[in-house]
Amino acid sequence: MHVALTGATGFLGLRLLRRLLDTHASVTVLAHAGSGDALHRITRSLELTGAPSAFLARLPERLRVVETDLALPRLGLSARAFRELADSLGVIWHSAGSIHLEGDLPELRRTNVEGTRHVLDLAAAGRAEPVVRHVSTAFVAGGRRTGVAYEDELDDGAGFENAYEHSKYEAELLVHAWSGEHGRPALVLRPSILVTDVPPHPELPSHPLQVVERILRDARRAIASAPPTATSPPAGAPDGPSYDAPGSPGPGDRPRVRTVGHPHGRLNLLPVEHAADVMVRLSELPSSRGVDTYHVVHDRDVPVPTVVALLERLVPLSIDLVDAKPEDPSALETLIDFYPGITAYLTHRRRFDDTRVRTLLGPAAVCAPVGLDQLWSGLVPRSEALPRPPDTPPVPPPTPCA
Repeated sequence: MHVALTGATGFLGLRLLRRLLDTHASVTVLAHAGSGDALHRITRSLELTGAPSAFLARLPERLRVVETDLALPRLGLSARAFRELADSLGVIWHSAGSIHLEGDLPELRRTNVEGTRHVLDLAAAGRAEPVVRHVSTAFVAGGRRTGVAYEDELDDGAGFENAYEHSKYEAELLVHAWSGEHGRPALVLRPSILVTDVPPHPELPSHPLQVVERILRDARRAIASAPPTATSPPAGAPDGPSYDAPGSPGPGDRPRVRTVGHPHGRLNLLPVEHAADVMVRLSELPSSRGVDTYHVVHDRDVPVPTVVALLERLVPLSIDLVDAKPEDPSALETLIDFYPGITAYLTHRRRFDDTRVRTLLGPAAVCAPVGLDQLWSGLVPRSEALPRPPDTPPVPPPTPCA
């Protein structure tokens, strides 16, 4: 059964590809036309994330790259090429999409909704009736900030935190409509926020938490360009990442930033390699004739104060969680609020139910807790590793996920 994958050069797609190659002799990569040599980028990214040289050497013979444009009907292919591609496939994994949290809805619909529609058209055209594996997000749960989000729920009653969530919700609706119309099964996988402890590299795909880097760059720029105020750092204060222990005040006077958040809030963060493994394991289970939906999430959330401590390590700021947006925001507060990638979720206290996943997969669904040091490792280059006091024992590496 030949498998195709969209989004193979992305943060999750790269790990899905490596995991799929464990069980498939070859994979067809549906790469974005005009984005460069996909095979080279995949090979380099896998090398940087630790793939062995023998595995890398065989990639040219195991990967078939087809250049496509998901935003176009027939993926931008000729009618003949589209039919031949469809007839060659037994499984289609759709992992491509935009995670641009600041994007507007029409822009995100072109990629996340219309892209899904055209992938479903490919599946409908295949003579072998290829199975669809659709990567969604747990955040289709939308703006409901407390309680439990269940896998069988798909509604817009609570609204959405941003257009990204809205577009992924609409994409899931398309999958359900397609399954009902064609009487075909589909698998919907809803990951939470995916993270890694692999340090960033210019040749690696970015990941969701790297929105923090944008906050860092713009905060530095704002501090450097703003006229001196009572909250500006004193002359000579450090403008790089802070290496203080989490929660300490730091050297000098840090600008105070008020952001809406709940001190008992929590975020669900999951290592991307574990997410890819769980997704492939779920795809190997018997399916119903309808849509099977699973939350691919961690069983232990990360407290919001841990996320705040991470931000304070990255940016020389003192972050205060407040109940409502300040009526007199500083320029820096306005700037940080412009990026909802993290700050929009600091009030969330909801939980994603994954009882079925843990029941079906057992220990394979369990992952070690995600801690501050692991998050830090995935956001700064190796040269900026956090120094520790000389009397502090070394921190053991995180326990591998099952």
